Order: sequence, then C-alpha cells, then structure tokens
Amino acid sequence: MENLEGLEKEKTKRKKEYHKPLNKKTIRKKLNSSKYLLILFAPVLLYYLIFHYVPMFGIVIAFKDYNLFKGVLESEWVGLKYFQMFIESPDFFNLLRNTFLLGLYNFIFGFPIPIIFALLLNELKNMYFKRFVQTLSYLPHFISNVVVASMVVVFLSPSGIINRLISFLGIEPLNWMIMPEMFRTIFVTSEIWQHMGWEAIIYLAALTSISPQLYEAAEIDGAGRFAKLWYITLPGILPAIFIVGILNIGKVLEIGFEKVFLLYNPVTYETADIISTYVYRVGLVQGNYSYATAIGLFLGVISFIFLFGANYLSKRFGQESLW
Repeated sequence: MENLEGLEKEKTKRKKEYHKPLNKKTIRKKLNSSKYLLILFAPVLLYYLIFHYVPMFGIVIAFKDYNLFKGVLESEWVGLKYFQMFIESPDFFNLLRNTFLLGLYNFIFGFPIPIIFALLLNELKNMYFKRFVQTLSYLPHFISNVVVASMVVVFLSPSGIINRLISFLGIEPLNWMIMPEMFRTIFVTSEIWQHMGWEAIIYLAALTSISPQLYEAAEIDGAGRFAKLWYITLPGILPAIFIVGILNIGKVLEIGFEKVFLLYNPVTYETADIISTYVYRVGLVQGNYSYATAIGLFLGVISFIFLFGANYLSKRFGQESLW
C-alpha cells in the first residue's frame, strides 16, 4: 500500500514538473543536456525545411495563371479556375476512380501481408534460417522501381517465364501488359513483393517489446500456439498496427508515379491512368504548371481528409492515434 502511495506521489510530482513554465535558464539547461541529439536531428530538420516546407510557397501558383517569365508574384491571379477545370474535365471521375481503387487494393492486400509475414518469422526457431529469410525479403526494397518494372515487363512478356509456366498447364500464353483488367493485379502484386519484408521490420520491432514471461505463463495455463498468437502477440503489436494503418490510409491516393508510369501504356489507360500520371502528361509535359499544381493540391487535401478521418476513428474506438 505504501509503495502504491509512493508511486502516485512520484507521478504527481513529475506531472507538476512537466507542466511547470519554462524560464530561460531551464531552456538553456535542457538544450545543453540534449545538444548531441539536436546535432543529430539538425540534418533531418534542414532536409524537411529546404525540400518540404520552403517549396510549399509554390502552391500559390495553383491560384494564378503562372508565367515563367513574369514569376510567381507577377503572374495573373485566376482564383479557382484550374480546380474547376480539373473537376469539369471528362477524365476526372475515371482518374479519381483509378487512383482510389489502386490505392485501396494496395492497402487491403498490402497492409496485412507484412503483419502476417512478421508473425510467421517470429515463429521460426532456427535463427540462421530466420535471418536468411529476413535478408532475402528486405532485398527487393533496395531495388529501384525502374529495375522492378523492367523485371515485371520481362516476366510477363509473351515469351516470359510466367507464360512459359502456364504453357505447361495447357493455357495459351497471354500478353499481360496490354490487358487493362490485369493492370491493378500486376501493380499491387509487385508492390507487395517489393516492400513486404521492409515494412515487416516495424512489427518485428514491436514483437521484441512483448515480455517472454507472458508466453511462459500462457504455456503453464495450457495455451497453444494459436491462443498465444491471438491473446498475447496480436494485442502486443496492436498499437503499431493502428499507427501504420492510419498512415497508410492517408496515402491511399498517393500512389507512386514512377512505377505506374513505367508499367502503363495507352492501351491500359482505362484502368492504369491515375492523377499523378495525368499531372505529368497534361500539366508538366504541356507546360501548364498552374494546372499541375492545382491537381496536386486537390490530391493533398483529399489525402489529409483520409488521414484525419482514419485518425479520428482510431481515437474514437479507444485505440492509438497520431494526435
């Protein structure tokens, strides 16, 4: 009882110290004690300031008829003209549908697989084999999208390895890359293969924080492998699952331009043409920078709504949240 009271007093004392107003002396002391951490953090801060926050000033050209020679400030103000132009475009709904479906399928199939993979790796007892599998699964993440897209095109070509395998089953070879109905499957599968191992690192790290004593107690109570997985392992990594899930929902519409651009072709525009490829083709190639910026800003707003909504729902149901 006395120990509990002592803990409560210590907790109350820490709370008071945390909420105590800072003076110059205290701030200087804290900065001095954390100087090495601040030095390590400085390059990251500079990166985000230079390449992410300072360029945000450029979004103003979404509301202007930007002229390269006049500059940002002197260009004519046109308000929401380019946003209206994009929404009234005949390609708008098809682009939005393709972007949303590609992101949704990538989330539905790509989000749980790293979790399952991490859980399976955690069950391996042979450490050498476990490390070999981990290393093998990480490698595709370090391969550039150009190389991955080239591999996909080669494997799925009429004379590629996939068609050779299905030929043994008596199925006629197909030209997969010109089939609009297959593009989403090809893209999502390549994304899972490329990033599955790397994304599993977060869950493997979360698994190490679970106390082995919980598993020992469960074994004494007669719990089997599945029961330990369901009642100990999954609840132990649930906070990590929710945080990663919220971040992934926020990126549903932020499908990578590079891989789609390398895999699609005019024949597959029906299902493959997404907002970022449209921005490149119509906005940047044709030199309409204001139009391209307006579309990018529109996409950013929608992504923020997705992120905020997912965070709100997570917080509403009593789970982890970002803020």
